Amino acid sequence: MHSHANEGANGIGSSVGGSTEGKIRCIFLSEFHATAGCKISCQVPDNYISKEVFDAINVYIIPKQHLQRCILTVNTMDVKIVGYPVDIQDQQKYARNAFLFNLCFVCDSRARSVQYEPVVKKLSEYLIMMEEESCFLSREDDKVRLQNIFETVLRDLNERKVATIVEGDNTIYLKIVMHKPDPPSVKDHMVPLLLVNFRNKPLENWDLTTQQILPYINGINHVARIAAEADVETDLVKSCIQNLVYYGVVQLLPILKYSNVYMTQNLKHLIQSTALSNACRKYVALNPDKTLPSVQKIFQFYASMTHGVTLRAICQRLCPQNHNIDERKLVIFGLQHKFIRCIHKYPVFTGSVPSCRQKMYTGLISFDEICCKTGLSPYTIEKDIEKDTNVTVIWK
Repeated sequence: MHSHANEGANGIGSSVGGSTEGKIRCIFLSEFHATAGCKISCQVPDNYISKEVFDAINVYIIPKQHLQRCILTVNTMDVKIVGYPVDIQDQQKYARNAFLFNLCFVCDSRARSVQYEPVVKKLSEYLIMMEEESCFLSREDDKVRLQNIFETVLRDLNERKVATIVEGDNTIYLKIVMHKPDPPSVKDHMVPLLLVNFRNKPLENWDLTTQQILPYINGINHVARIAAEADVETDLVKSCIQNLVYYGVVQLLPILKYSNVYMTQNLKHLIQSTALSNACRKYVALNPDKTLPSVQKIFQFYASMTHGVTLRAICQRLCPQNHNIDERKLVIFGLQHKFIRCIHKYPVFTGSVPSCRQKMYTGLISFDEICCKTGLSPYTIEKDIEKDTNVTVIWK
């Protein structure tokens, strides 16, 4: 069972948006004492969770029986508390026939906390074992040892994301595993580019599907073309590329066409970083044996990219090949390092009864995707739309 109790300004169930990565601010152990009731018995750093805050939320820290041994997250008063409440039953050992406790990690209220949940559970299970073996938690004289454990875990997990605890014959290893969000679904018109760190990796080191499609991944071929040329089923290619994107091996780019319009952004980084500008000069060189293109010429090319100006028009004006610049590689490098972005065109049908192709003109499907789905060239689609008074084109 996996439960979350999120308490926000409006009470239980309200959510807090805009989560960010954040450190563990505090670790504490709460227990239900036979006479004192619900209390914090050990906390690092001391008094991070005040008595007032704890008294307001302790009903969620030591909850009812049906919420035992599952992750509970309480979000309130600018803190997020991740716990794993435990109820150890033993009529001989404990005054109320049971020992109730909860090990909790505390983060900022907007911090992402899901990566801490397995660690909280594992550390709690370790403390259960220690308690059952030697009453490690319920004996008052062991609180200093527990505080030392919490200090080690807090420091090491925040600094190195790993921690090791040795108590007598017992050793526990804790590790924070960061879960990436799922990559976006890969579509036929998307263009994969193998990132530089993986370009020289031997082919036999990849799985079989990747081995088949890798020779066709060049930053220019789109997914549908890769599938056709590699003779691999399209859905298999999409799954493979999605996996490569997830692990940071491949980046997805828009189809490179001379009718495309690009806009500059963050161009100052090219000038500010000598390493980046040198890498760019090498990458975009039409002939690497000749004098490398100057940063000034490369910058001029990027700076010419603006709304309403096609790549074709820029090439006709600046003649990049006369300066040893491969304009296709220049675009790829710019997209990869986010110096430029492609302005996509989305046709919208505004008439009453759409034809088969006009049904795709929803404003949500780009030219590139329409070309891939229909098998028609961008020029054909362009001419079709220019003649159609019921179609408007959105650029974004």
